[in-house]
Amino acid sequence: MDLNKLREDIDEIDNQILELFLKRMDCAVRVARYKIEHQLPVLNEQRELEILHTVSEKAGQYGGSAKVVFSSLMDVSREVQHRLLQDGRELREQISAALGRTPDIKSPVIACQGVAGAYSHKAAVAMYPNARLQSVKRWEDVFEAVESGQADLGVVPVENSYAGSVTEVYDLILKHKFFIESAIGLHVSHCLMANEGADFDTINKVISHPQALSQCKEYIKEKRFIPEPCLNTALAAKIVSERGGTNIAAIASEDAADIHHLNVLDRDIQTSKQNCTRFVFISKQLFIEDDANRISLAFSLPHITGSLHRTLARFSIAGLNLTKIESRPLPEQGFEYLFYLDFSGNLRDDATVDLLCSLCTELPSFTFLGNYKEI
Repeated sequence: MDLNKLREDIDEIDNQILELFLKRMDCAVRVARYKIEHQLPVLNEQRELEILHTVSEKAGQYGGSAKVVFSSLMDVSREVQHRLLQDGRELREQISAALGRTPDIKSPVIACQGVAGAYSHKAAVAMYPNARLQSVKRWEDVFEAVESGQADLGVVPVENSYAGSVTEVYDLILKHKFFIESAIGLHVSHCLMANEGADFDTINKVISHPQALSQCKEYIKEKRFIPEPCLNTALAAKIVSERGGTNIAAIASEDAADIHHLNVLDRDIQTSKQNCTRFVFISKQLFIEDDANRISLAFSLPHITGSLHRTLARFSIAGLNLTKIESRPLPEQGFEYLFYLDFSGNLRDDATVDLLCSLCTELPSFTFLGNYKEI
């Protein structure tokens, strides 16, 4: 058996497949024109299922593989049809109106959860040096401040490189239907701090936000401290300062230690020395600046085998790099899930807009969260 001859046979078959593929795409264009003329929807789910079932049976032992190939063909065909039909008109208009729009605020009021010295405060100042910071107690309060107009923007953490996603914040973004205006990754270096006279022999309890406690759990275990959660790292420093005594310590930033007059007993105590938290800035209005480089979505999927694979494959077909995917159970809907997706891109690219609009048209639920700059 000659391997070169086998490869020549494969090349010949591939050329035939390519020729048939191009014919199929030409047919998809003609189908789209017919659907425009007769005002028909692009997706005919029942027909697709019937075709895939037939293909699977005819392919025998390769049935599963054949279904993958033909489902991809259908997805590509529908993308062509969606583009020609200009589906997702409302989303297209929303994106078009926001392109090039920038916040016209020189010194924005930014709602931040926590007291002075909190990491959200540091993120806000890093992104907007002239910002006026408004401290609130809870993440929910950040959203309410933006909703009421008391703040122009809000800043909230969405994920940590060690402890993972802050799922409550994602839920709040969807609940309030806000957009992500910008994002920043902030290196987080946690310090152990306590009142004058406290040391490792006197301390038995450590206070901080649950995320910080999680990020420092190895250190806490090693020192045999009892962890006590509170609303914010900087608030933990304030509590330790106000309580006094030498048996408690806080985990927070060094800035918080300075502000609340505590002694830093140890630095950089988090388990991961590359510890980074990603913060997003939320807004009621959609802004898409010229240098936007990240896009965020949320959507649910139909109960069809392979629906997640097929949806994600469409981003690959469009040449888009996924940077995050997160799933959250939908309340009161059994084992139904909502997916959060981040990917690199800018909506000045028409092909990316076409993809979003086709997904918006086809998926059970779809929410566009923004196209923004992340640094």
